Amino acid sequence: VVRRHLLQRYEHQPFISCLAGFYSCRWKRYQRRRTEPGKCCCKMRECVFFPLLVGAFCFSLIFLYMWGEAKNDYNNFDWYNYGNLGFWFLWSLVLLIVAAILFTYITLLLVLAMCLLAEGQQLYLHWSHKIGTFLVLGFSITALFILSVLWGDQWKTVRLSFQITAPYLHIGAITIMVLLSWPVALHAIRADKKVVQMIIVGPYLAILLFLFLIPLGMYSPCIREMGTLGPKPALIGHRGAPMLAPENTEMSFQKTIEHGGDGLETDVTISYDGVPFLMHDSTLRRTTNINEVYPNDTAQNAALFSWDTLKELNAGTWFLKDKPFSCMGSLSRADQSQAMNQSVYKLSHFLRLADSQNKLVIFDLYRPPEKHPYRNSWINRTLEVILNESGIRPHLVLWLENDMRSFVQSVAPGFQQTMGSKAPVEDLLMDNIVKLNLAYTEMSSEDIRKYAEANITTNLYVVNEPWLFSLAWCSGVHSVTTNAVHTLKNLSQPLFLMTPQQYNIMWILTDLTSVLLISLIFAL
Repeated sequence: VVRRHLLQRYEHQPFISCLAGFYSCRWKRYQRRRTEPGKCCCKMRECVFFPLLVGAFCFSLIFLYMWGEAKNDYNNFDWYNYGNLGFWFLWSLVLLIVAAILFTYITLLLVLAMCLLAEGQQLYLHWSHKIGTFLVLGFSITALFILSVLWGDQWKTVRLSFQITAPYLHIGAITIMVLLSWPVALHAIRADKKVVQMIIVGPYLAILLFLFLIPLGMYSPCIREMGTLGPKPALIGHRGAPMLAPENTEMSFQKTIEHGGDGLETDVTISYDGVPFLMHDSTLRRTTNINEVYPNDTAQNAALFSWDTLKELNAGTWFLKDKPFSCMGSLSRADQSQAMNQSVYKLSHFLRLADSQNKLVIFDLYRPPEKHPYRNSWINRTLEVILNESGIRPHLVLWLENDMRSFVQSVAPGFQQTMGSKAPVEDLLMDNIVKLNLAYTEMSSEDIRKYAEANITTNLYVVNEPWLFSLAWCSGVHSVTTNAVHTLKNLSQPLFLMTPQQYNIMWILTDLTSVLLISLIFAL
């Protein structure tokens, strides 16, 4: 009889054994303890540590979401690290993988804890998992702090992303609350004191009510009436098509044209002997083979080289070696061969190519350094090339440089005057501005509409991700500068687009369904 009772008491429980084994490393039945619903789920030290586990989950989730939405700017992050470390590496992708692994780990621990609570088991987190939790918490907080200090504008990207992801995040949060209702109901209903019940149920219901009502404060330009969506924004290739070819080379701009880009963007520097050429960085180290040809001059400003020296450099082999974008596809043998033979591109050749294909051009014009022969005549020299050497039609030029704007307008009245920052409409009209060239983080559908009413269009840079392009489209943007012309050209409509009625139905059905399920769980 005694043996039968012992067998009944210690009958095999494989599910609970797995839960406790992975969470506590307590695989044996005698190592575990049950707790009655409504009673304390663990000892005092574990009660103190459980909020740390929840905190690690929250911070790792925030960091993973932030860094996931930052994908649009990964190339900028890697370029920043290149400037500090001196070599190119896809640190952005490594950081994303680490964030995903840490979040998955801490989520599994939290799921195991919830399952153990639902089964009435006391919580005891193994010391190795406690160390892991501290590491996840510390890493997430440190990473968020460093990125906030060095790259604070990324939070603007996160806020913009909510205009696309908020409806889906809302559904996900409600689903989690429905799943949590089982352990909450189990412990609350069987609690022997009303105070304990209120402590368990009160916060849960408060969070649930907040989630039910949060859509009231949501705004997205992609929630709009049928037929009010404007035309698809034009696509301007940022340094050409840098995901398909070496940036700022003839091949890169030809790729943009092949994939239907509407314009070309570049960066202009003036050589020591007065030849404007295309180069984004202040040095030649990243995008040429200068370290092989002139290893002692790798740190020298690109504008201090003569054109005879520049034209001999290779501007394509680095692209195949470093692979600057994590989402780059494999190149054909013909493209690889073409990329390897690219050279530094002259502004005049660039303008002739754009004119022959009827493409708009916009460029950042860099002033030469001190003691450069063209330090004080850089704008005049650039205008000479545009007006006298290239033959490009003036209306194709979006003139961005703000210095000597009045002079530029007097000698080239056909240029489309473009401003790189927001300003009152009256001031823009006074300066004959017809286009704004703004960072995408300054996106505002209200401002875009206000400028459009004064016939001032808006271009946003640099927009690579489809969700961000969709938001720009819904906001009424006229054009975007992008590294991904080949991807965005295939987008026939915004990724997220619905009418207010459709959104209200989705919101109400989600809330009603969750209320029904939670009520049934508490009733059972």
